Amino acid sequence: MRIIVGFLYVQHGTAKLFGIPHIPMFDGLQLLSLLGLAGVLELVGGTLILIGLLTRPAAFILSGEMAVAYFMAHAPQGFLPILNQGELAVLYCFLFLYLSVSGAGAYSVDEMLAHHHPTGKMQTT
Repeated sequence: MRIIVGFLYVQHGTAKLFGIPHIPMFDGLQLLSLLGLAGVLELVGGTLILIGLLTRPAAFILSGEMAVAYFMAHAPQGFLPILNQGELAVLYCFLFLYLSVSGAGAYSVDEMLAHHHPTGKMQTT
């Protein structure tokens, strides 16, 4: 699940920052705007989630990003996500919140680094 979610999320960032895939709504996007910041978070955070590096903090930040996106862009159009096209934002928010608690899992850089440290835990300095 983590790998697919990361892969899908990276596409949001590449669409905003590089126009790949091209989405007309993001034409002329300014990097120093809310959508530009979202694109950076999606590209960097999605890549971290995809490979499973720093998964917990990255997922926590991305969960917050999706909560902000929901309440800024979707909730003003109505309360229920099915009526305000906010289902994907809510789903991403809670998937990332889950990953921030559960961690990356077995097939991740986090797990690989944990096994290379003598204590079995990642070093924090």
